[in-house]
Amino acid sequence: MPLAAPYTVTIIGGGFAGAALALHLTRQAGPLPIEVALVEPRPAPGPGLAYSAPWPELLLNVRLRNLSVWPEEPAHFAHWLARQPEAAGGVPEFAPRATYGRYLAEQLAAVLASPAANGVRIRHYPTEALAAPLLPDGRRAVQLADGRTLASHATVLALGNFPPPPPTGPDHRYRHHPGYHADPWAPGTLARIGPDEPVVLIGAGLTAVDMLLALHAQGHRAPVQVVARRGHWPAAHGPADAPAYLTFYPELAAETTVAGTLRQLRRHVALAAAQGIDWRAVVDALRPDLSLIWAGWPLAEQARFLRHLAGRWARVRHRMAPGHSALLAELTASGQLQTLAGRAVEILPAGHLLRVGVAQAGQPQQWLIAPHVVCCAGPLLDYSRIEVPLVAQLRADGCLVPDTLQLGISTDASGALLGPTGQPSAGGLFTLGASRRPAYFESTAVPELRQQAAALAEVLAQRYRAPQP
Repeated sequence: MPLAAPYTVTIIGGGFAGAALALHLTRQAGPLPIEVALVEPRPAPGPGLAYSAPWPELLLNVRLRNLSVWPEEPAHFAHWLARQPEAAGGVPEFAPRATYGRYLAEQLAAVLASPAANGVRIRHYPTEALAAPLLPDGRRAVQLADGRTLASHATVLALGNFPPPPPTGPDHRYRHHPGYHADPWAPGTLARIGPDEPVVLIGAGLTAVDMLLALHAQGHRAPVQVVARRGHWPAAHGPADAPAYLTFYPELAAETTVAGTLRQLRRHVALAAAQGIDWRAVVDALRPDLSLIWAGWPLAEQARFLRHLAGRWARVRHRMAPGHSALLAELTASGQLQTLAGRAVEILPAGHLLRVGVAQAGQPQQWLIAPHVVCCAGPLLDYSRIEVPLVAQLRADGCLVPDTLQLGISTDASGALLGPTGQPSAGGLFTLGASRRPAYFESTAVPELRQQAAALAEVLAQRYRAPQP
């Protein structure tokens, strides 16, 4: 028999992953009298950090057909967008990120207002979770910063991404300099950069693209120098009507080495080119099976991929809108944007300026000098280094174990946190989103996260129907 109500599921984090999980719980077969506590400090859950940027110039990096929060309704977002002011002149191919944030907020608002048809109730707690110790009855006591405690039968970490780690060391004085911006999306970062102040960006991924676009949108006209290991920006998306390429995963299913997988990929790129099909279609054909390819490699091969190919893979896999690529080309041609292939090896304060030492292959160290340095490197993935109070408490209690490759959290196939012995931690601890990179590697984009949310919602509903011993 199900446990008597209230059966509480606490979701910590109200960005896309947490919001999608809450939404998918409302579509599970009922009756399901579950109280869902959505703990998210922002006034409106849903957009999270990724979709809160105010500039309409910042576009999504995925076309509309891949952005519905409901996998079974792939056109849901496109149909919603067609009714919005942004579509008055036609539905855009790549929508503004803030528009997508509004879409998510509206989906949640509908279920926050009243119980869902299946009996699920969602309540937003606009605060932070500080700890989640185990109670004697097997539940978790989720302690909130506002003083309240939620006794939870299941607790889900949907924490998203953490700011990048310091790009250089061991001298970290620069981290306290007013011109160093450790978190590109921290409130007020861009407001502190004047239109005529030069900027150095460390990293040339999609975050750096967003920073450039945001600076451009606010009228920035000073030079921007970008330091990236290979000096390459993400590739741009091809035409929407480009021909597709059939999956060739069956040829990779038994492949256990990175080199072997890469050979097959290159072979199919050549075969596609002979048919007039772009390389992007070949990469996209593997998307549904990327987690299986990753899981098929032994740990040593996964580590090899991270050392040698992860950066190049990100460039071809995570692309930018064609308009963004055009703007980067324009800024480069004008001389405002300069991209250096190299590695930032030290950052030194120099009065109101910062000096960035850049190591380049076969050349003397070069120094870049600017009043502002923005770290646009990838997020901190290593949960042994994350000192957020909740993470630190769960880690100290042995309930949260960072994975060997420092990509996220050790979990089982359902997303349940594993303890040091490899068994699920007591108290119903789960996670989804970026923290599940160890299992999926690709665990950041909407198509993958919504599938995780749907699967975990089913697991949690089943836990209610058949309580754990």
